[in-house]
Amino acid sequence: MKKIGYLGEDIIAQYLVNNGYEILDRAWHSRWGEIDIIAQKSSEKILIFVEVKTRNKRNWDNDGMYAISLTKQKKLWLTAESFLSQNPTFANFNCRFDVALLLYQKNLQSEDKFLENIVFNGMNIYYKNYIFNLFNYIENAFSYS
Repeated sequence: MKKIGYLGEDIIAQYLVNNGYEILDRAWHSRWGEIDIIAQKSSEKILIFVEVKTRNKRNWDNDGMYAISLTKQKKLWLTAESFLSQNPTFANFNCRFDVALLLYQKNLQSEDKFLENIVFNGMNIYYKNYIFNLFNYIENAFSYS
């Protein structure tokens, strides 16, 4: 479901902002694919390319990990390379590829305050009638050469 994937990307973008990152772009496309989030650590010359996988708690691909195949990694790397070639101001930045894995379920007891705002509450994240859990955020999840 495309909608739930966008909600997961919204959550991770807010998570990154809460942790000192500036979001530079979202859903950045090249001929090789899409990078969900491109962010910069505000205090450092670090550029991160984030792949977000949002899965139902009952999923078939190890909570999104199986979706980050070597083929997917190569496409992400080529897309990041394309971004850097079109944005030379970031040429001297260190780059890394992060992977965010979110699990979700329908919030059967949702409250109005959780409809439009992302609410981080311990391990749970409430947003748009769903309860999410940031199952894993993997910094420097892979490199490609």
